[in-house]
Amino acid sequence: MSAEPGFNAADAPFMRRALQLAEGAMYRTSPNPRVGCVVAQGGRVIGEGATEAAGQRHAEIVALDDARARGEALRGATVYVTLEPCAHFGRTPPCADALVAAGVGRVVAAARDPNPRVNGGGLARLAAAGIDTACGLLEREARELNIGFFSRHERGRPWVRLKAAASLDGITALPNGQSQWITGPEARADGHHWRARACAVLTGIGTVRDDDPQLTVRHVATPRQPIRVVVDSRLELPRTASLLQTEPDKVWVAHALPADEAEPRARLLRELGVQIIGLPVDAAKPGKTDLAALMHALAARNVGELHVEAGARLNASLFTAGLVDELLLYLAPRLLGQGAGIAPFGPLSAVDQALRLERVEMQAFGPDWRVRARVAGPE
Repeated sequence: MSAEPGFNAADAPFMRRALQLAEGAMYRTSPNPRVGCVVAQGGRVIGEGATEAAGQRHAEIVALDDARARGEALRGATVYVTLEPCAHFGRTPPCADALVAAGVGRVVAAARDPNPRVNGGGLARLAAAGIDTACGLLEREARELNIGFFSRHERGRPWVRLKAAASLDGITALPNGQSQWITGPEARADGHHWRARACAVLTGIGTVRDDDPQLTVRHVATPRQPIRVVVDSRLELPRTASLLQTEPDKVWVAHALPADEAEPRARLLRELGVQIIGLPVDAAKPGKTDLAALMHALAARNVGELHVEAGARLNASLFTAGLVDELLLYLAPRLLGQGAGIAPFGPLSAVDQALRLERVEMQAFGPDWRVRARVAGPE
């Protein structure tokens, strides 16, 4: 096996193991990144670990503690970590300091931390202490695991993943509004996996009225529930909504009303623990919430991955505003003929104005198919 420039042939297997550990932390770390760490000495693993829930141990500390529990010597060891060790005090002390104190000899990171409080500072602190450092091994894989974390810090908005379920002719609901269930249980369970990994799930007030969803993760095991965000421009969310019956303090409602008009309605929701987010009106759509401003507001509240399960109108608005990064489309082997579409934006005047998708992959779930694709933009 050949080595990547700057790394030796033994490095990649250890980093791949660190990536596996990070993936195992998929559902629990939000809003922190999923990080895995392997400590190696003499060509063998002597300690490993992954980031725990927010406020608990980072991956490097878990791996160092694991090595000590095994009775292993850390001095001179090589540490493989999927994200640059932190160098600042947050809810936990700096991991870079812990690595220095342990006396490790080398640290290999898959990617730099995009957080401006770190971004190179962790590696610099290690190098200043005489520890050999290298960065960039399997970086693409590491970024994919934390695509929302990188998006939040590099673009100032979440990575937006829009999910829809439709018939093969693109119908998501019948003319009478019925949509349960177009796809089967296997596809729905996979959809809950994507809910579980997200920092927040977004829907619109229309979907709340029509479907009264809970928007919680139920079909896969998870140690935490994502925040539920409702775009409700006029603060019309009823207190009886199903999503308010479970952990209402994890519900955020975004509106675009003037403060004096919003306050009486907002107060009733705040009494339940709901967080209210006041935003500007969309200049192109009077009375509607500025969705770009919402994305920046969510990023400021540490939302990295945003999972959208909304109706056709909100979907179309998100696509039109250029705010969708990825599409999860579950297709059932049936034709429904008429009804609501996935996202009726447009109309377009030419085919080459179409929104293009790339990196398309397809996977079967029971009788249904999931199409996962990235939005590429117009040609």
